[in-house]
Amino acid sequence: MLDKKVKQRIINKFKTHDTDTGSTPVQIAILTEEIKQLTEHLKNHKHDHSSRRGLLKKVGERRRLLKYLQKEDEKQFEDVAKKLKLKIAKKMIEEEQEKLKLEQELLAKQELKVEEEEVTVDDNK
Repeated sequence: MLDKKVKQRIINKFKTHDTDTGSTPVQIAILTEEIKQLTEHLKNHKHDHSSRRGLLKKVGERRRLLKYLQKEDEKQFEDVAKKLKLKIAKKMIEEEQEKLKLEQELLAKQELKVEEEEVTVDDNK
């Protein structure tokens, strides 16, 4: 669990307005700090399985929040990822680019098929 002062410092760094304490970037930053602390704890206590489970839940929650932020506000997502130096965010950006590339290729193929069908229909007339 995070110290109050550490948590407040994180909130002040990532808040979007004066009274913000729970926006997506703030939640991601807090989860990242908790993940770092749990990781350090597990390095010393390898057999602490309940803490390992908690760590995995936090990682999953952060990933969901990152995915949400990426969909809603790409610029803010990239900003948070850079500030926190998240490797997973780089991977998510690459996956999104790959997905867009595949979608564009599929659309191009569909357009070609439609054009070919129109040409064959015109030839038959």
